[in-house]
Amino acid sequence: MTAKPLALLLALALTACGTASASETAAPAPLASLAQQVVDAGAPGVIVRVDDGRGQPIEIARQAPWTRADHTLAASDRFRMGSNTKTMVATVILQLVAEHRLRLTDPVGKWLPGLIPNGNAITVRMLLNHTSGLFNYTFDPEVLQAFTGQDTRTWTPRQLIAAGVRHDPMFAPGAGYSYSNTNYVALGLVAEKATGHTLGDLIQERIARPLRLKDTHLGARAGGTLAHGYEPDAAHIGPLLPPGVPAGTAFAGPARPAGYVDTTRINTSTEWAAGGMVSTARDWARFDSALLSGKFLPAALLTEMRTTVAEEAEFPDRRYGLGLEQVVTPCGTVWGHNGQVPGYSSENYTDAAGRRTVSVLTATIFGLASPAPRAANQALVNAAVCTMLGKPIPAPAG
Repeated sequence: MTAKPLALLLALALTACGTASASETAAPAPLASLAQQVVDAGAPGVIVRVDDGRGQPIEIARQAPWTRADHTLAASDRFRMGSNTKTMVATVILQLVAEHRLRLTDPVGKWLPGLIPNGNAITVRMLLNHTSGLFNYTFDPEVLQAFTGQDTRTWTPRQLIAAGVRHDPMFAPGAGYSYSNTNYVALGLVAEKATGHTLGDLIQERIARPLRLKDTHLGARAGGTLAHGYEPDAAHIGPLLPPGVPAGTAFAGPARPAGYVDTTRINTSTEWAAGGMVSTARDWARFDSALLSGKFLPAALLTEMRTTVAEEAEFPDRRYGLGLEQVVTPCGTVWGHNGQVPGYSSENYTDAAGRRTVSVLTATIFGLASPAPRAANQALVNAAVCTMLGKPIPAPAG
């Protein structure tokens, strides 16, 4: 759903000329070419931002010509960040731990009594690192209908948790790892219960305002340009769906060329603390840098955040901490998160010291599920990370 699990399960040939952002003169030709290849392979649009800590950041925006009727994509556009949201939520939770307002060992039942079965055996830490065993509510059939926009009713956080816990847990608390959006909706409610403030206000007061992130907020807000997002239409999405998704699943939205629908205004009520943040590549880079450089958390808690567990076996290059991923790339290890919500895929990383940052934001999830666009997008991410780390861009596979 609103995030990583759907994209992990995922995994139009379209020739087009892209649109360059105003600052693309700073972009190395290979990186700009790879961004263009993602669009040429079928993705509606892509934003790349790389800051190697030594000068003017690189910013690139490329889009398929047919998308220009909706808007002209720019590197400064706001973007739905999906599960990158989890890093901000985890930061707020760990700040509350630093303030002795809650503990990592607290059972969730202490804060949300009666809401989660076996809640006294599930700790805050287990929610943060996805070892709780809670079923991912995104895969509940009713929630999936809302996630794809077929159902327009508004879901509350408590309703999302109820949808998750009506399914059997994946395993006993602490006995394994399974990525679940249910964990982070529960954490959002814990933060609200511990403070008496809404999660959106906590993120603004504790993160966005101190860093002057003017384009970063939880949920919809007026102002700024939101990049349009797209998914393959009902006639094209069937072969791209992961096993287990009901036949006929498709995204709602106005029809667009090249076999897409516009999902920009789709129902977002299933996201919230699991994936509801809107931001820009520039804002998120400032957040990632501040977090990893120690500006938000005491050193001991930043160490806790970077204490990881293995993710699914098919992703040996990724380990999960407390709302933060450790990712091994061809050019070195980076920290951050990825995220997916309808029409939006994002990868945001920094080096271990928070001095260098990279973002690759792509205007689709399932538009990257076919081999050609998936390979092109991965090549772009690898190249952007290598550029950030000052390493040569790896040669294309094959």
